[in-house]
Amino acid sequence: MDLIWEGLRKALELLLRLDPEVLGITLLSLKVSGIATFISVVLGLGLAVLVALNDFPGKRLAIALLNTGMGLPPVVVGLFVTVLLWRNGPFGFLGMLYTPAAIVLAQSVIATPIIAGLGLAALQHLPPGLRLQILALGATRSQMVWLLLKEARLPLLAAVMAGFGGVISEVGASIMVGGNLKGSTRVLTTATVMETSRGNFEVAFALSFILLVLAFSVNALLTSLQHRGRRP
Repeated sequence: MDLIWEGLRKALELLLRLDPEVLGITLLSLKVSGIATFISVVLGLGLAVLVALNDFPGKRLAIALLNTGMGLPPVVVGLFVTVLLWRNGPFGFLGMLYTPAAIVLAQSVIATPIIAGLGLAALQHLPPGLRLQILALGATRSQMVWLLLKEARLPLLAAVMAGFGGVISEVGASIMVGGNLKGSTRVLTTATVMETSRGNFEVAFALSFILLVLAFSVNALLTSLQHRGRRP
């Protein structure tokens, strides 16, 4: 228990004195996970709309694949992204491996199925006749999609929170594609693993507390928007 309190004290100390390395790690974590979440929201909601609002052969298979993707192991994603970006891989010429861009790519692959699956469930739970009512009022297809997304905004915000939570706390893929390089690709999760392996438990607890505060702050903001959406 003393170790936990010491970790909390260390976290406050690092934050109050604005430790450059800790601030850099924290800002990089927020940056890569924020960008990955944004990309995943665009792709995930696009997939959710495409599957939910269209009838096509293999729709059940597509839904099953999205639901399966929600549980995609991060280390598997890290392995495939690493192979793709390896110097002899198909995209090795891009030179992305062991860069923040590679972490963004891996995290986007992880979060997209989460947001797509939950977004699909949200759209499927709307009243069946709502789409026809909107079109009957003269709305275009794009206007109809926008209105449906607005109607399902509360569960969709929950999907965004789940996607962000999945990437900000992810460690396996980030280490594999980022390399945990100091000053370049080291984020809060990978730094915590490194400090734990070194036996620096106080610093590891400090980084963990900062990660929890960061995740809580972002989700608190999204929760506030969610509750605001419930007001008439």
